[in-house]
Amino acid sequence: MEFFRIKRDIPFMRYALVFNAISFLTFAVAVFFILTRGLHLSIEFTGGSVIETRYAQTADVAKVRATVEALNYGEVQAQNFGTSRDVLIRLPLRGEMKQTEVVANVFGALCKAEGGQISTVETDGKGPSQVCKAPNGEQPLTLQRSEFVGPQVGEELVHDGLMALGATIVGIMIYLAVRFEWKFAVAGIIANLHDVVIILGFFAFFQWEFSLSVLAAVLAVLGYSVNESVVIFDRIREAFRKFRKLSTSEVIDHAITSTTSRTIITHGSTQMMVVAMLIFGGPTLHYFALALTIGILFGIYSSVFVAAAIAMWLGVKREDLITGAKKDIDPNDPNAGAVV
Repeated sequence: MEFFRIKRDIPFMRYALVFNAISFLTFAVAVFFILTRGLHLSIEFTGGSVIETRYAQTADVAKVRATVEALNYGEVQAQNFGTSRDVLIRLPLRGEMKQTEVVANVFGALCKAEGGQISTVETDGKGPSQVCKAPNGEQPLTLQRSEFVGPQVGEELVHDGLMALGATIVGIMIYLAVRFEWKFAVAGIIANLHDVVIILGFFAFFQWEFSLSVLAAVLAVLGYSVNESVVIFDRIREAFRKFRKLSTSEVIDHAITSTTSRTIITHGSTQMMVVAMLIFGGPTLHYFALALTIGILFGIYSSVFVAAAIAMWLGVKREDLITGAKKDIDPNDPNAGAVV
């Protein structure tokens, strides 16, 4: 399916040096901010408090978040889970305060916001439980559970996350090397790592919270970007078979030009969905969608320009991609095609 077809190949590789220079500078700036500012890790990595509450009616998550943020405990996460009446609250590690004190202050603030007072009641088989009682005797809010996520858990998540990222990179490189050629594998990995570092650079510069959902978005961008690279690499291989007289740069220009319509349709559709999540998804999906938005935009650039340009600099040629490729026959040779 194509919205349009470009009849004349666009000379992308004529400006390959410019594209690579822009990529290198962007990559270097991102690395600089990662090293100097670092990532603002969420409590899943650093440790903190997790509080589960249940409301008698549908919970106003925005009001819950604003109430807890007023306590100045740092970055607050509040979201529904299970039902619209259940709210999960995450708070960062507070070294100077005890876990019980943090929970008591948070639940007290939430209860006060509902116009009630904290009361302890006995529950069947679960011991005493804190509830919020209103003057009319109703219970608008109940504390379901609270726990402390220690730093050791955070270290384990960081390790597992890095292992997942490393396994993804190795798998992509092996796949590209087997399906195409090692030069494409190197080019594809450099381009994909470029996307990952750019995302991390944005999060380091703006100090956006880096959570497990953002890590999932980074891994998704890796797979999304490599898919675009594979499409272009496959079209390059087809062009080498079809146009034997074209140079390597001309073949790459033809491959990129012929996939332009497909790129616009695919990435445009995906970006519309991600932007919808960014705008309407609320705080829970905000940074996840933001990471995907950045990754998709830079993934288009890196797959189309960076990966193809690096493959050209590495000296990819027709013989690398076609088994048993032979030199073109000179039509002026009187012995061309002769069989003895």
